[in-house]
Amino acid sequence: MNEENKISRRKVISGLGATIATVTVAPAFATAEVLHTELTAPPDLQDPTSKYPKPPFKGQSQPWPGLAGQMDPRPDHGETSYKGSGRLKGRRALITGGDSGMGRAAAIAYAREGADVAINYLPAEEPDAREVIALIKAEGRKAVAIPGDLRDEAFCQRLVADAVRGLGGLDIVVNNAGRQQTHASILDISTEQFDWTMKTNIYAPFWIIKAALPHLQPGSVIIGTTSEQAYDPSGDLYDYAQTKAATTNYVKSLAKQLAPKGIRVNGVAPGPIWTPLQVSGGATQEKLKNFGGQTPMGRPGQPAELGSIYVQLAANDASFSTGQVYGAAGGSGQP
Repeated sequence: MNEENKISRRKVISGLGATIATVTVAPAFATAEVLHTELTAPPDLQDPTSKYPKPPFKGQSQPWPGLAGQMDPRPDHGETSYKGSGRLKGRRALITGGDSGMGRAAAIAYAREGADVAINYLPAEEPDAREVIALIKAEGRKAVAIPGDLRDEAFCQRLVADAVRGLGGLDIVVNNAGRQQTHASILDISTEQFDWTMKTNIYAPFWIIKAALPHLQPGSVIIGTTSEQAYDPSGDLYDYAQTKAATTNYVKSLAKQLAPKGIRVNGVAPGPIWTPLQVSGGATQEKLKNFGGQTPMGRPGQPAELGSIYVQLAANDASFSTGQVYGAAGGSGQP
């Protein structure tokens, strides 16, 4: 081979090498660029510290039990934000306190996940309840409204019977309704008021669970709404905090009792959440104005931020979770 042919051959090989290197490296650079774009600019990333209103809030007061529709700012229960994916398709849920707060958030989420839902509420909460019923029906699900006072054992029994009849069965029971009133001193709490709190928060779940158990098949779930108050009680919530400690305890006890039957029992423990409880006597005006400001996130939670927890605890893929308490307290709380 003469010198001219050797030079030509070297040029060809050199050119091929450069081309291969370019083809190999270019996709790598392109991939890195795509990854960089995906990691730094996801369209739905939200800063949780600024996602919802922060204190100070305006002073406001309502007679017990209060209405979400009259609060300022109005709470977010997931009315426009919660998107379902069929995780509870065909399930049948009874939710106490389903007109507002975490109960309303759970009702909306359950309906959008494919469940039929019965809600209980006090007659004074009818305006809020109507909105929830309309939202459930908008998803093409059965919606059953059952107003009444949970302090009455006979009503609790009728509540379960009406829910079973209206839904065609029952496999999710959410004991969420609660009474909370602030009192600076134990001396300010009358026996009648103490009894009201205990009957609503502790007796009612007892009566409801007893009435519901004969209808619950393996795979069914019971969920209680407890609170960070069970672990770190406020001085002005003497009676309410006791009931939340008891709720945490019954969740863990009942979970052990019912696990062999295939029925799971769990709890949700919120921190400060913006609900009618706060504006209808559950907090002082001073506390209300700064409500949630003490959390590491610097704001109260919204009911919508707990809806997905109630879904997860009810879903079949949480089948090994029982006797658990799931917290949502903005960086505080202990569960």
